[in-house]
Amino acid sequence: MVGANRKIGLGLMGFADLLYLLRIPYDSQEALALAEKVMETVQAEARSASKALAAERGPFPAYPDSVYGKRNLGPYRNATTTTIAPTGTLSIIAGCSSGIEPLFALSFSRNVMDGEKLVEANPHFVAALHEAGAYSEALMEEVTRKGSIAHIGLLPEKLREVFVTAMDIEPVWHLKMQAAFQKYTDNAVSKTVNLPGTASQADIREIYQLAYELGCKGVTVYRDGCKSNQVLCTGDGAAAVATKPQSRVRVRPDIVFGFTQKVKTGLGELYLTVNEVDGKPFEVFATIGKSGRSVTAKAEAIGRLVSLALRSGVDVADIVGQLKGIGGENPVFQKKGLLLSIPDAVARVLENRYLQGTYVNDHTGQLGHPQCPDCGAELVFEEGCHVCKNCGYTKCG
Repeated sequence: MVGANRKIGLGLMGFADLLYLLRIPYDSQEALALAEKVMETVQAEARSASKALAAERGPFPAYPDSVYGKRNLGPYRNATTTTIAPTGTLSIIAGCSSGIEPLFALSFSRNVMDGEKLVEANPHFVAALHEAGAYSEALMEEVTRKGSIAHIGLLPEKLREVFVTAMDIEPVWHLKMQAAFQKYTDNAVSKTVNLPGTASQADIREIYQLAYELGCKGVTVYRDGCKSNQVLCTGDGAAAVATKPQSRVRVRPDIVFGFTQKVKTGLGELYLTVNEVDGKPFEVFATIGKSGRSVTAKAEAIGRLVSLALRSGVDVADIVGQLKGIGGENPVFQKKGLLLSIPDAVARVLENRYLQGTYVNDHTGQLGHPQCPDCGAELVFEEGCHVCKNCGYTKCG
């Protein structure tokens, strides 16, 4: 909301700036009354302008059948004249608080492009600290770390009551403020109910129910920390993100060397590229030609997962043990035996390259032999099909 009351020369500011300037707590009846008065004035001015335009150019086409026409209001040039839109980026440009939102934090870091962080402090808060003789660099560092002064007992109580932030305010007051503005707004009101990370599903359900009962046309809920990266965070929030367990996946060097091996599978020619770092397998790319999109996607997925395992420090023998012996729908004979599937082909290439002379036990408990899906016995390949000698299961049946 910009310049809501020009008569007192407020200029460019959001509603939270106005409350801070007037030293009115956001979560108070006085603030709600002011919100209604401000928006009632905005709506009256907007409709007055629309009425003047209607006198010059005529009302909007549906005016006779509209609520305005039926109530003999207007006529108006515009069907709607007021809305409270999202103003996040605009408020940054204007250097004021955003719309009707309370300030996210009195001092916070804003994550911008390329991971850069900008630290910002509310100028009205800084001015109030100077007026109260409470300003100090140490205090500002504490506020930047906390974002709020609600629990800084050394500050005057009046300051702590007035300079509340989004997380200090109970959810019901977020909704009451939105409803106060909605009362004199034709379209919807952009407003976010900020919740702590401990908020439950029941808490969110209650917010939506209350928003409906208060006549809000829409409502947005955000639980702090529900995303790994969020645009606004206090110092504590940033520290919490920083203390999360770091990924063990090794970073890929700009240049790696390896080899590409062609393997004939029952689904087409598989081109398997294995890149190495320090003589050990580091990543795998599996590409299969002249096959459907599903097979191509599966080959790519296998390559990505094997690469992730290798870069996370999983031993190549463990990877081979998991992939070797997995059966597929189109096994083919190779010089070194039956190739069962694409995973089996990946395992064979890795085994031949890095595990010569090493015993590798596959996931079936056998050495490269598929199991019967019915009884678990070893399948035998004869007459072009896998057959179970134990229970009579046949792959081709």
